[in-house]
Amino acid sequence: MQGSATHPCLMSVRDLLPPSSDQFREDVLHGLRLPEKELPCKYFYDARGSQLFEQICDLDEYYLTRTELAIMDRHAGEMADVFGRKCLLIEYGSGSSIKTRLLLDHLKEPVAYVPIDISREHLTESALNLAEQYPQLKIMPLCADFANLPSLPANGKSARKAVYFPGSTIGNFTRDEAIGLLRQTARLCGLGGRLLLGADLKKDPRVLEAAYNDDKGVTAAFNLNLLVRINRELEGDFPIDRFWHHAFYNPTQGRIEIYLISQVAQRVRVAGEVFQFSEGEPIRTEYSYKYSIDGLREMAAAAGFEVKHGWTDDRNNFLVLYLAVRF
Repeated sequence: MQGSATHPCLMSVRDLLPPSSDQFREDVLHGLRLPEKELPCKYFYDARGSQLFEQICDLDEYYLTRTELAIMDRHAGEMADVFGRKCLLIEYGSGSSIKTRLLLDHLKEPVAYVPIDISREHLTESALNLAEQYPQLKIMPLCADFANLPSLPANGKSARKAVYFPGSTIGNFTRDEAIGLLRQTARLCGLGGRLLLGADLKKDPRVLEAAYNDDKGVTAAFNLNLLVRINRELEGDFPIDRFWHHAFYNPTQGRIEIYLISQVAQRVRVAGEVFQFSEGEPIRTEYSYKYSIDGLREMAAAAGFEVKHGWTDDRNNFLVLYLAVRF
């Protein structure tokens, strides 16, 4: 991986994903064949989906991003201190790396920054923007599914690894899946490794449901865009206007559940295969678990981490945890 003449510290994107169309087709067909249909939420983030999510983050109802940003703005210096000098900063689901800039402004001589994202186009654009803002920082973008991360770029392997996992994306995984991901992260970091983990806390269900059902319909468009992508990339014929977005809080499971609901009985073709939908039949597209502090502590311990510190907002809506590998 070589840097460009314009940005010598920006490495070319290393791609660890299988051919996108093949994996996308396999995952979509598998999900639609299940008795209770589902689609992986990681496929929300094509170019249009990434743009829509940026709009969601600016919505009045969507408190998560601005609350986490406020926590980062207030405490980024302390967080950088726990990462220490000359760390290798790795970010899961980097997106536009907006919050990361607050860390980078305070980190002391970072060895390199490894943004990991599943959207190559979004990752490339974000890495280029960061290279312009931090011309002395080695940036090593990795196009990969961070939940199945086989390796890291060779450079900086001997440096202390510090993983930044913001946005409460951990909530998209079931408890067992989340523990598995955290355990993978502990192995990746090794002894002395650190993790900053963003997590959305349990709160008034009305606040939670409003965050996923905005008045402007941006979240609905974001959800439906997954069907648009299937139509475009997998020769699908989903009639977009015959599905509607539905999100609600399940207090028993402690999670927001997001679905696309078929408004009528219909047949849909995807990649040459026909799927039957009854009226009112759902396709699950996302879970978003909400946490208690004790629940997070238990998950971290099960994965080989110890909770060292946490930062929250005045309303206890959101939490950023500092975890250290304990084996």
